[in-house]
Amino acid sequence: MKHLVLAFGVILAVSGPLAAASCPEAPDHTSALDALIIKAQGAPDERAGRVISNEMWQYWADAPDAYAQGLLDEGMTRRAAYDFEGAIKAFDALVAYCPEYAEGYNQRAFVNFIRQDYGAALPDLDRAIELSPRHIAALSGQALTLMALERPGEAVLALRAALALNPWLPERHLLRALEAAEKEL
Repeated sequence: MKHLVLAFGVILAVSGPLAAASCPEAPDHTSALDALIIKAQGAPDERAGRVISNEMWQYWADAPDAYAQGLLDEGMTRRAAYDFEGAIKAFDALVAYCPEYAEGYNQRAFVNFIRQDYGAALPDLDRAIELSPRHIAALSGQALTLMALERPGEAVLALRAALALNPWLPERHLLRALEAAEKEL
């Protein structure tokens, strides 16, 4: 598998400029995601809510074309292998190729969050949310990033927005602490 991922990365590096002529528009999964958000809001418990949350990823991670999907998959594979530099390169290429695809920004932000480079993560989260305002993972990631940047007031707003869409997020347990930190300011 490692050789397959490495070979794929080499193919992307070599064919990137040729394959990256123009990114098509990302698939419109608005109605499917809206339906899942309604299901999450009505979920009877956390387990059911998490199952629905996991279903949302199939839509967020559906890239505009095969080349973009390859870059997204490459970045996610490298991130899972703790190759953060390689992941960032793949997500940089994805964002350059598909600047209107929210998940490229969200995934790059996640890698930067893991690396504790919160200053780099925040603009990518902002852009992901600008492109996809109901991207729950980007909203909760924005809340966690703002929290790490010691901006509790903004973190509360982002977390409330995410929880309004999906009340079962694991981050919901942070809301009271963020509200308390906000009051201390």
